[in-house]
Amino acid sequence: MDITSAVHTLTESANTLFILIGAIMVLAMHAGFAFLEVGTVRHKNQVNALVKIMTDFGISAVAYFFIGYYIAYGSHFMSGAAELTAANGYDLVKFFFLMTFAAAIPAIVSGGIAERAKFYPMLIASGLIVAFIYPFFEGLIWNGNYGFQGWLENQFGASFHDFAGSVVVHAVGGWIALAAVLVLGARNGRYRNGKVVAFAPSNIPFLALGAWILTVGWFGFNVMSAQTLDGISGLVAVNSLMAMVGGILVSMLLGRKDPGFIHNGPLAGLVAVCAGSDLMHPVGALVTGGVAGAIFVYLFEWAQAKIERLDDVLGVWPLHGVCGVWGAIACGIFGQEALGGLGGVSLMSQIIGSVAGVVVAFVGGLIVYGVINAISGLRLTEEEEFNGADLSIHRIGATAVE
Repeated sequence: MDITSAVHTLTESANTLFILIGAIMVLAMHAGFAFLEVGTVRHKNQVNALVKIMTDFGISAVAYFFIGYYIAYGSHFMSGAAELTAANGYDLVKFFFLMTFAAAIPAIVSGGIAERAKFYPMLIASGLIVAFIYPFFEGLIWNGNYGFQGWLENQFGASFHDFAGSVVVHAVGGWIALAAVLVLGARNGRYRNGKVVAFAPSNIPFLALGAWILTVGWFGFNVMSAQTLDGISGLVAVNSLMAMVGGILVSMLLGRKDPGFIHNGPLAGLVAVCAGSDLMHPVGALVTGGVAGAIFVYLFEWAQAKIERLDDVLGVWPLHGVCGVWGAIACGIFGQEALGGLGGVSLMSQIIGSVAGVVVAFVGGLIVYGVINAISGLRLTEEEEFNGADLSIHRIGATAVE
């Protein structure tokens, strides 16, 4: 083996390890989704929250392996293991990494539809979304499918830039969740005489644990989106950090020290910075995260108080859906060289790409959840909801009664 071959082998193995570590970090984020939901829902729905995140991940992996990945990237794994192990199995691990992103879609939806949804109909919906709707838009943006990115570049000088998925993952997940929430309707007892009735989180420590797990894993989500070791950038890491703390501080101030807002604040900032974390100046990232924190607090309170049907338990539509769109637009602003960014981005392309993501997600979500609702129904009965999803679906509560 000559020196060139040895360096090539080392590079391939290093890239495989790099993206594998990213996949494992994003896999760990699903524990964060689980505990954020466990802490936010009422005690009688905690087991259901845990089971949904685990089973959604299982169905997502199978749907993406056999269908979704092919729709997005035109490649599959129906060949011999000898072929799959080329380049130290890099393509397999890249699939693993991107699959953890795909599985985030049902994890996001889960937080919105908590406490009142049937189990298997929602699981089937998760499989259909990860197999068809999410990869359609993912391929459109990240693989250049159907010429959409090329058209944007010809019209506005740059394609739609979404480095780590502010729109491709988060906004798509948030707007699909909005469709699901609207089809389902509000939880029983949530509104009385037109006024919202507060359902307090069951466990703030679990909520905080979930937020921290997500926050730590997010540095794999963003930094490892480079996908190869030579593409790694400290700018992505520090921009993620600055957006995170911007979200914390603004949500603390506007949320009146509420622990729910404070622990979702960093998540809002991180959602928003995904798109432009590789382009912005850290001060731009701080502003982006701060604005996202404000969006989450104001929009969560407005939606809960003003729109009775929009009973979004974890606030996933403002957190992922709207903060994701803001992040893509912020990329088009703070990514400009005039504001300290690296440039090569068009605000108009960012707006059009964001709108496209919203339309695909919301319409796709309405179709999937609407059809399943018409066939089998999505909601628990009133009695089942009153007793809680834990006992009604899983026949066991979160803690034993002595």
